[in-house]
Amino acid sequence: MIRHYVVVTAARDEAPNLPRLAESLAAQTVLPAAWYIVENGSTDGTRAVAEGIASQHEWVHVLSLPGTERANRGAPIVRALQAGIAAVSEAPEILVNVDADISVDSPYFEQLLEKFDADPHLGIASGSAFELDDGVWKQRFVTGSTAWGASRAWRWACLQEVLPFEERVAWDGVDEFKANVRGWRTHAFEDLPFRHHRREGERDGIAFSTRKNEGATAYYLGYRPWYLVFRSLWHARRQPAALAMIWGYLVAAVTRVPRSSDEASREYVRRQQSLRNLPARAFEASGRRRLLQSR
Repeated sequence: MIRHYVVVTAARDEAPNLPRLAESLAAQTVLPAAWYIVENGSTDGTRAVAEGIASQHEWVHVLSLPGTERANRGAPIVRALQAGIAAVSEAPEILVNVDADISVDSPYFEQLLEKFDADPHLGIASGSAFELDDGVWKQRFVTGSTAWGASRAWRWACLQEVLPFEERVAWDGVDEFKANVRGWRTHAFEDLPFRHHRREGERDGIAFSTRKNEGATAYYLGYRPWYLVFRSLWHARRQPAALAMIWGYLVAAVTRVPRSSDEASREYVRRQQSLRNLPARAFEASGRRRLLQSR
């Protein structure tokens, strides 16, 4: 039975969030063997908060890296995550990237480990995100074999096959596709909730810019153009700024931005986005995956 897991958290200006995450981890029915908090360029006392947490728990360790001028997604996070992985003294069975702005119930990680126990081909997994919407925690859904980046767990053997991560936005898409083409299964378990206290993209600022960057990222990953349009229209139902994904994709295509060098991963993405898979993607995006599986 899998019981040995290690947690890594990249933390920049997360002083308000770290204590809540620490409380969640300390309350787990199966404690992590170690938690590496990698502070990278904070200006709000994050390091002091992290060191205070470490003084209370012998399994908590604090690392520090130079930060960038802005709290950018992508490369700074990847460097912090890989520094945490490099610091691991004994290879765990499972390694988990946990964002500072989430919280989980006490059996969360025990139940996640059970998912890996039950499926030896499961390489990357996460729970399912809930975010506040008008004061109500609402579940958000992903499609296909996507696992959430905010609470992403790798089987150690799978992790070794997808490292090093690409130092850019979409690193947590590329690693997943690499795992898939190498025979690993990846999945977000909808019956395993975690709370995301900062809505996805909220830290990036203006919604238009965030969605435009998502479009550029989709081009990098090899998305089919029509699929990107479908995805943009789907999200535009509740956030009109989602249409900016189309603009971001077009700009990247016209300017010939380099695409992911992993051709096998790009081909996997395109197969998942074929027309015959479109009904399945729509079911999953609307939270009806279980209904689809029962057919």
